Amino acid sequence: MVVSDSVTVTKRNVIKIRRVPDVLIFSTLSPIMFVLLFAYVFGSAIQLPGTSYREFLIAGIFAQTVVFGATFTGSSLAEDMQKGIIDRFRSLPMAPSAVLIGRTVADVVINVVSLVVMSLTGLLVGWRIRGSFVDAVLAYALLLLFAYAVSWIMAVVGLLVRAPEVFNNASFMVIFPLTFIANTFVPSDNLPTVLRVVAEWNPVSAVTQATRDLFGNTSPMGTTPDVWPMRHPVATTGVWIVVILVIFVPLALEQYKRSVSR
Repeated sequence: MVVSDSVTVTKRNVIKIRRVPDVLIFSTLSPIMFVLLFAYVFGSAIQLPGTSYREFLIAGIFAQTVVFGATFTGSSLAEDMQKGIIDRFRSLPMAPSAVLIGRTVADVVINVVSLVVMSLTGLLVGWRIRGSFVDAVLAYALLLLFAYAVSWIMAVVGLLVRAPEVFNNASFMVIFPLTFIANTFVPSDNLPTVLRVVAEWNPVSAVTQATRDLFGNTSPMGTTPDVWPMRHPVATTGVWIVVILVIFVPLALEQYKRSVSR
């Protein structure tokens, strides 16, 4: 029952994306803007030993975009709560968890489209995949799995605030520093001491470094910070994904039950 109900809700959310293409259009225009802005405006001022800044950049753009893409889960749930759609779901003979599973899975579709668009844009500005095909597939899979985990965090927040405007402001204040105090756009060893430590243990840094390693975009002349998350970014990303899901899936389900019972 849970699987069939989740598939039905996922289809409903995907159809909604198709009927309101503005969401998909603007979610893909934003990463294109970041790629072009950093590649052509800041790229000329940033020099990295042994590698092109544009190749260094793309993994960071990937990570930032999928994290921002995960916020659609929270804003959509807050909007559905505000419009009473969640109450309609409650009146139907369906598994409560299907609403959240369907919402989070549907948002993976947005991130898949965004990654395709970003990959094509990256190829245009000089980015190349220099690792193996299997490593590249693993890199994309890690990005999508990480985004899926973050979407459960956004689900909890979206069910708590119950207003999309409040959610958008709250999520921006958290995600913006999270994606910038990281190794997304500049090497973390260039940051001040406190920020460097935060960046080295930041989950966004882990998925970014893992993506760079798997795409083969790391410099043989560069230095990797001598901390466990940066030395083992793939394993670190996997640990973060599991930890986030173990904590926030039950929290989201519990908050959903509380929200619909009020």
